[in-house]
Amino acid sequence: MSKALKNLIPDNFLSEYWQKKTLLIRQAIPDFSPPISADELAGLSLEEDVESRLILEHGETPWELRHGPFTEETFSSLPESHWTLLVQAVDHWVPEVHDLLEYFRFLPSWRLEDIMISYATDGGNVGPHYDQFDVFLIQAEGKRRWQIGPVYNDQAPMVKNTPLHILSEFDALEDYVLEPGDMLYLPPGVGHHGVAQGDCMTISVGFRAPSHRDILMQFTDFVADQLSESLRYSDADQQPVSNPGKIDEQAIDRIQKILRQYTEDRSLIAQWFGSAMTQIRHPQGREETIERWSLLNSEFGDYNLRVNEGSRIAFYQGAHAFVFADGERYPYTNEQLITFAKKLCTQQLLQPEEWNSCKDKESQQWLITLIMNGVLYLDE
Repeated sequence: MSKALKNLIPDNFLSEYWQKKTLLIRQAIPDFSPPISADELAGLSLEEDVESRLILEHGETPWELRHGPFTEETFSSLPESHWTLLVQAVDHWVPEVHDLLEYFRFLPSWRLEDIMISYATDGGNVGPHYDQFDVFLIQAEGKRRWQIGPVYNDQAPMVKNTPLHILSEFDALEDYVLEPGDMLYLPPGVGHHGVAQGDCMTISVGFRAPSHRDILMQFTDFVADQLSESLRYSDADQQPVSNPGKIDEQAIDRIQKILRQYTEDRSLIAQWFGSAMTQIRHPQGREETIERWSLLNSEFGDYNLRVNEGSRIAFYQGAHAFVFADGERYPYTNEQLITFAKKLCTQQLLQPEEWNSCKDKESQQWLITLIMNGVLYLDE
């Protein structure tokens, strides 16, 4: 069951703030207790499969950026202040962090990118910058001062000689100090600068927003992969021309008709979009020993089937219907499969009584496939 953020009414938030303006909510999560400690976060950054970064404002170069995995010696050699550790997709690795997503179930889950957590020593920051996506910033430990600026775009001047995207000109319009449980929402493009006041930890819940460039490139690649080479430009209605070098309006009409054939196919768009928005950042562990429904049902019939913390499931119901899981699409022909998909999307698991009495062969095979692909795991 989803949890509620204090003083945030979803309807009001979406109509007044979402992608429109900044919102600060004091004690959005009262009595907040961090789901991970600073030492545990640092431990994650030692792992090969975990994406992590260190930013030192006064390192070997100004705004030095280091990429993980790190070692224990890395942390023992750091200065006392003005550095920040950032660990990406912590929700994929720590179930207690993944549970924070229950506060944001009023938004489409396929819009979520991941939960990044940063730990900063006194003065630690990543410079004034803006993100091209929505983000909720939850203060987990300590205090962080946030200065909020106007909306920026890719024409804004940046600090040179650093791989970080730091604004070289930043005008603060608002100024807040966040304490544990406080939350700040920032729409895309809003400039912000957060500086740790003493040691602190901040949780960032970010939402993916593909660029128009990516949408066009990925959709056309998706369509092109399905087309035969025999489908060609044709002009059986061609008329004599006055100048052989002229591209006339009729030629453009023919090309536009070809493009519209695919861009106006809603089922085709849904197939691409569902697959694209459920793509995962990290491969999931596979369970290849359960290949038969009889084995699953007899040996694990009293287990929950739970969605892996790093997996994504979505569904689409239109003229054609599809279920999507970790970038794969599954057409369905019966209501049992879509019922399973809807429950997995809302409650993140199927309880034993919900799945082990299933008689539909297609739905049985779908659940087996999700287990073998690491989308679902067996949970006692």
